[in-house]
Amino acid sequence: MPLPSAFAHWFDGVESTRRAAGLRRELSPRPADSPLLDLASNDYLGLSRHPEVVAGAVAAARLWGTGATGSRLVTGSTADHHALEDDLAAFTGAESGLVFSSGYTANLAVVAALAGRGTLVVSDAGVHASLVDACRLSKARVEIVPHADVAAVSAVLRSRSEERALVLTDSVFSADGDLAPLRELHAVTSRHGALLVVDEAHGLGVRGDGGRGWVHECGLAGDPGVVVTATLSKSLAAQGGVVLAAERVRAHLIDNARTFVFDTALAPPAVGAARAALAVLRGDPTLPGAVLHRAREIAAFAGAPRPDSAVVSVILGDAARAKAAADACRDLGLAVGCFRPPSVPEGTARLRLTARASLTDGDIATVRDVLGRVLARSAA
Repeated sequence: MPLPSAFAHWFDGVESTRRAAGLRRELSPRPADSPLLDLASNDYLGLSRHPEVVAGAVAAARLWGTGATGSRLVTGSTADHHALEDDLAAFTGAESGLVFSSGYTANLAVVAALAGRGTLVVSDAGVHASLVDACRLSKARVEIVPHADVAAVSAVLRSRSEERALVLTDSVFSADGDLAPLRELHAVTSRHGALLVVDEAHGLGVRGDGGRGWVHECGLAGDPGVVVTATLSKSLAAQGGVVLAAERVRAHLIDNARTFVFDTALAPPAVGAARAALAVLRGDPTLPGAVLHRAREIAAFAGAPRPDSAVVSVILGDAARAKAAADACRDLGLAVGCFRPPSVPEGTARLRLTARASLTDGDIATVRDVLGRVLARSAA
């Protein structure tokens, strides 16, 4: 039976437009034994196949089963969920933690449950899509300010009529890899009685003492005016998300966050893997420094600015040019990210390269060779 004609015609038009702009996307299964050198994933510490992390997932599956069986408020909370929350809070210096099924749902929860009608939300223009969607769901008045513009944040807060206000930022911005001016933002939010919400997805495990995050590095860990979200699927090589905040915030989310109340809990194997990865990180605090060292080597090969995170962004401009460069890297054995609109602004399509602590000197030599060849060809 065919699609309704209105949808078929709409799909045809949208797909044709995207294809002409070089923005058509396709899914490609990743083989378990891929021969490609990976500079595309967010496995920053190289722990996704670490034997202790795999063993943590297996042990949790054997103890609790493969699925969470229900929401956290029904049957989905295990002793391991609570232990992971305690582990993450202690590691990052937060008063409490609350684990979600993904970093996306954690961000939706925080903004939707802490905002609402009669609240102002001030959002950096470069935040992750999950925070963009959270703003749309919040029913609050939302003001988007230029990227990393503390003065603009201050001006909006100063002129507001709403009693409550949230300020949203990533700690490390996912496309460019740059750091948010957290100390300055915190000074502004404190002065104006607002909460600062920081997404540490790309900071946890990479920045801060032993990988405790950019919030911790900025001296803001445990501050009751700061709410931190993070994902367990990057440096911690698992799945899921967490909110790290004051205990009163945690209690409010348990009662009011729809993506907590109505979502099935994080599966026990992911909980076990995340706890094991955190234990590996605690046992080897040199891992974050190794990530930054490799990222800076890669940036030098690519002619990119010296990075302050695991992300190296090589802006090529045109979407088709970026896609062709990414395909050429793949043909030479190197997997790289290709970010095109709407993930990045028009005219800034790019290769997004991500470092890992586990990259070897031989890997780095391969990266140097491939990038040299591909970028020279792209510039010609």
